[in-house]
Amino acid sequence: MRVVLAEDLFLLRDGLVRMLEAYGFEIVAAVESGPELDAALARSRPDVAVVDVRLPPTHTDEGLQCALRARRERPGLPVLVLSQHVEQLYARELLADGSGGVGYLLKDRVFDADQFVDAVRRVAAGGTAMDPQVIQQLLSRRAGDDRPLGGLTPREREVLELMAQGRSNAAIAGQLVVTERAIAKHTSNIFTKLGLEVSDDDNRRVLAVLAHLDRDR
Repeated sequence: MRVVLAEDLFLLRDGLVRMLEAYGFEIVAAVESGPELDAALARSRPDVAVVDVRLPPTHTDEGLQCALRARRERPGLPVLVLSQHVEQLYARELLADGSGGVGYLLKDRVFDADQFVDAVRRVAAGGTAMDPQVIQQLLSRRAGDDRPLGGLTPREREVLELMAQGRSNAAIAGQLVVTERAIAKHTSNIFTKLGLEVSDDDNRRVLAVLAHLDRDR
């Protein structure tokens, strides 16, 4: 699997390169700035891009904007964005085209190699990998004033959080130590309460849930 990596901190970039190579990924480019990332994405046509939000020369959202430009030029290009903090606006921009193959993780997650590599693979396969803290903020922000979300049971909210991270029913069932049939019932109830169309497509249902939770008022 071919990866373009963009991270301006040398030690973190080098560590990510070594980690991904140890898990069988091919690093076709490892760059430290926005212009270098633009060139690498155009030249290398990777299977997935792992991108720091803040890159030189602006140190604002240069990495994210490079990734968004690349996805406009190559629709569906899998992109996993790394950020130091939860920025809901960045997550929303990344999800805006609704085509999947996107992820948003806090940099703390890279210290759990298995979790990070799983997220890279899931995004590369066209899935969605959202950081649990992003989902928790979306849930807490809307729970106080959104009646449908407030109507979810504690277990349904737990399932919703895992669903929005990109987990399948089988994965959720394994983590909560319940049957897959029980999770299917919970997800059906969640979709009904949130007014969403039921879907068996894991990526489409994640995007639907996130769009509902983070829609503009």
